Amino acid sequence: MSQATDRLAAIATRRAAGERRGIASVCSAHPLVIEAALRHGKARGADVLIEATCNQVNHEGGYTGMTPGDFRRFVEVIADKVAFPRDRLVLGGDHLGPNPWKDLPAPEALQNASRMVDAYAEAGFTKIHLDASMGCAGEGAAPPDATIAERAAELAAVAETAADRTGGAKPVYVIGTEVPVPGGALEAMDHLAVTTPEAALETVRIHRQAFSRLGLDKAFSRAIGIVVQPGVEFGNAEVIAYRPERAQALAGTLRDLPQFVFEAHSTDYQPVTALTALVDDGFAILKVGPWLTFALREALYGLSHIADILVPDPARESLPAAMERAMQAAPGNWKNHYHGSATEQRIERHFSYSDRIRYYWPALAARQATDALMQALGDRDIPPPLISQYLGRLDTAVANGSAAPKARELLIGSVAEVLDIYAGATG
Repeated sequence: MSQATDRLAAIATRRAAGERRGIASVCSAHPLVIEAALRHGKARGADVLIEATCNQVNHEGGYTGMTPGDFRRFVEVIADKVAFPRDRLVLGGDHLGPNPWKDLPAPEALQNASRMVDAYAEAGFTKIHLDASMGCAGEGAAPPDATIAERAAELAAVAETAADRTGGAKPVYVIGTEVPVPGGALEAMDHLAVTTPEAALETVRIHRQAFSRLGLDKAFSRAIGIVVQPGVEFGNAEVIAYRPERAQALAGTLRDLPQFVFEAHSTDYQPVTALTALVDDGFAILKVGPWLTFALREALYGLSHIADILVPDPARESLPAAMERAMQAAPGNWKNHYHGSATEQRIERHFSYSDRIRYYWPALAARQATDALMQALGDRDIPPPLISQYLGRLDTAVANGSAAPKARELLIGSVAEVLDIYAGATG
C-alpha cells in the first residue's frame, strides 16, 4: 500500500483511540477538479482520495470512456504536472457491483461486475466500495440482504485474486449502501430515513459471515467503512442538512464496531458546521462530487459574462448557450431527473444542485465553447470589480493572493473554495 492508503486503513483504529480523523473523497473525472484537488492537497501536505464510480469508469469504459487503468493514468499525469507526491494519493472505486448492468439477468450482470472489480484491482485502486444492493432483471428493486452480502463477498474474492496476480497492494473495503443508489435522489426527500443502528450492525454481521464462508477473513479484516444514510441529501434546489440528534443512535454503534468508520455519501452543499458534526460523529469519509463541478460551472458562467465585457465578440457563442445546445441535443442525462414546466426544466438544466450538466462538459460543443472562452480571456488579469460582480465568492481568495485574477486560476480557485470547507471539517 502507499503511505496514504496505510493512513486510510488506520482511520478507524486511530478514531477508536481518540483521534479525530476524517477525509474528503473527491468523486469527479473533470480534469480541472482533479487538478484543484491535487493542488489543494499539495499546499496542505495532505493525502488526497479520488474515486471513480461504476457507471463513470469500468472495464467497458463507462460514460467517461475510461477503464480503471485509463483513469489511474489520467489522474497520475495531472499529479505529476502539479508535482503532487504519488504516495499521498489514494484511488478508490465507488459502488462497484452490478449497477451498470442491472437490466441484465443476475448471472450476466455479476459477470460484468466481476470483470469491473478485477480491472479496478489490477489497476491498483486500493479503496473498494462493494455494492451489490441493486436488483437485476426479474429481482425487483433489491435482492435479500443475505444475497447482497454474498455477491459483495464474491466480488471481494475477485479483487483479492487480482491483487495476488499483479503483486499489488491488497485493497481496503467499504461495505453497505445508502439510499438512494448512485445517480441521485429520485424519491421525495421528505421521506429520507436515517439508517437504524440495527441495520448497520446487521450489514456488518452478514458481510462478515459471507466473507468468512469464502475464506476471506483476512480480506474482511481490511474492511474499514460502512456506507449508511446519516440523514443528508440534496435535490435540484434543496439541501437536507445533517442533524446530529437524528443520527445519535446510529453514531453510537461505532462503539461496538471499532474496526469501522461510517462513509457518508451525498454530503455536497452541507454547511461546514454539519460536515464537522458528521466527522465528530464518526462519518469520517465524506463523499463530494456534484458540489465541485457545480462550483466549476458557476465560475465558467461568470467568466463567460466577464468575456462579453472585456473581449466582446458577436461571433463567439456564450457558454450557457453552448451548454443548452449540448443538453438539448442529447437529453438522456437530464430528462428523467428534471421535471415541471419548460422554464423550470431550463433552469434546472443549468443551475440544479444535482448538476446533471456535469455529464456534458466532454461534449464537442461544450469543449469548443469552453476553449473559445479561455482563449478570449487568455492570461490577462481580470479587474477586481468584474470578479466582484460575477465571481464574488472568490473576492477574498484574490485579495489574499491564494487565487490569481486569471481565468484558469479562478476556475481552480472556485473548486478549491469547496475543498477548503471539507478541509476545515475533516481537520
